[in-house]
Amino acid sequence: MVDPQGILEQYYSRLMHGEHRASLTIATYTGEIRLFLSWLAEAQIDLEAVDTLSLVRYLERRRTQDRIGSRTTAKSIAALRSFFRFIIDEHIRTDNPASILESPRWGIRLPPVLSRESVEQVLALIDTGTPWGLRNRALYELIYSAGLRVSEAVSLNLRDMMFAEGLIIIRGKGNKERFAIFGEEAASWLKRYLREARPHLAGSKQSSALFISKNGRRLSRKGMWKAYAQTTVPVGISSKIHALRHTFATELLAGGADLRSVQELLGHTDLTTTQIYTHVDTSLLKEQHRHYMPKLWADGRDGSGPEQRG
Repeated sequence: MVDPQGILEQYYSRLMHGEHRASLTIATYTGEIRLFLSWLAEAQIDLEAVDTLSLVRYLERRRTQDRIGSRTTAKSIAALRSFFRFIIDEHIRTDNPASILESPRWGIRLPPVLSRESVEQVLALIDTGTPWGLRNRALYELIYSAGLRVSEAVSLNLRDMMFAEGLIIIRGKGNKERFAIFGEEAASWLKRYLREARPHLAGSKQSSALFISKNGRRLSRKGMWKAYAQTTVPVGISSKIHALRHTFATELLAGGADLRSVQELLGHTDLTTTQIYTHVDTSLLKEQHRHYMPKLWADGRDGSGPEQRG
């Protein structure tokens, strides 16, 4: 009989060292498998005896009791497929009962995007008269200018910045490296942050991190989210900091950039991930169409029904 804790630790090691998965993927997959192993113990089912019907029962339990949606169900299925591939490699069993599970379909969920005016409003709200305010302005300018993920921004080190070339070395998902480009506005705020604010925040502490907290340590994702919320929530802006990255991508496409270029800049492995922004751009065009041609939107006329004009 397999020891659940032991096999989970081995699976974690496989994801991290064998497959070099991103930290968020590792956390998601191991979390899902921990729940699955707990369910097996509760249902008194040995891992070697699990069949596809058992997995269907488990997923139904997750849907009804944990009230998970289609996206979480899909992640759970992906984790189960990965886990049983590992089980096969460990010679615990010879088949993968999760291989024939069908992932649920879901509609396109458009990422939140800000207008350029809203971005300028967010940036203007920051009090750059304080060291942490100056840090936040430089941070947000860089995320917006280079289209960084939050995790990528907090992991930046001083040596990653190449001001003369306007480039940054980014370590993205799966520790894959790429170059990101940032503009003059971001460069100006970054230089001011490094000159005026970072020494104050660091004090006597030594840190290789580009962005640091008030205690001189590397700024965390949680600290970044908190700082952004403290700036935006009081004035009624409900977006999250990720919206700056999404806005970057959408503006590039709206300006005529090709998908492949945007894919490279965002660090997407799969082009289909980048294609979501074409839907965002279409929705923005639709919004502009509604604003400037309101008569065409009266009485439900949205250009898709029988009243569309030729």
